[in-house]
Amino acid sequence: MKRPEELYDDRGVPEQSRPAEFGPGSVTPMQTARVLLVDDHPLVLESIRQLLEPYFTIVGTVQDAGDIIGKAVECRPDVILLDACMPGMSGFAATKALKKLLPSVKIVLVTMLTEAISISEAFRSGASGYVLKQSASDELRAAIDSVLANKRFLSTKIDPEVREAMEHEWFRPEGFSSDLTARQREILVLLADGRSTKLIAQELKISMKTVEFHKANITRKLGVHTTSDLIKFALAQGITSL
Repeated sequence: MKRPEELYDDRGVPEQSRPAEFGPGSVTPMQTARVLLVDDHPLVLESIRQLLEPYFTIVGTVQDAGDIIGKAVECRPDVILLDACMPGMSGFAATKALKKLLPSVKIVLVTMLTEAISISEAFRSGASGYVLKQSASDELRAAIDSVLANKRFLSTKIDPEVREAMEHEWFRPEGFSSDLTARQREILVLLADGRSTKLIAQELKISMKTVEFHKANITRKLGVHTTSDLIKFALAQGITSL
């Protein structure tokens, strides 16, 4: 049994109140998190592995979309870092499938996609985090910590208005969507083809005010701000071509 004076360290601090010390080979709370990496580029996988291995347990890597589900079931990770644009299966589809089989797993999509509709789709699919590849080296650790704490993580480089909508769902409960009405798609095609509001109104036999109303609804639904953004979206979706 220790004498009373031995229950305190040389600073007079009770031994039981001192924080635990982690020596070589010890496992910190962060290192207990099991992480699965998914990307079709081997160099990206290796760079992410090197970035995260000092802090987390990397349980495996996946390069082929067809192997994602099987590897996740086999490894039972706490967190999956998932490329949103895998050939053969989109990250959004993979997220839905993974959450059905492993509802407790946290999924962070890692992507180049900055469009509001992609971000909305990610969270609707069941993702807990969304990190842009251009800021991955600075944000992946924070993203993993956030989702493990049951908090959403959204890359700081996302447009502020989109961040506001994603972080405060009451602000925009419907999110962003590419589900346009027939009239909205018709006006989008004409805008992408370079028609002015006046010419669209004449062609569709509607008022200019009605055209502006539809245009405002399209930009709000897609989460974009300019006609240039609308044209980029139309081209990306194959709605029109130059």
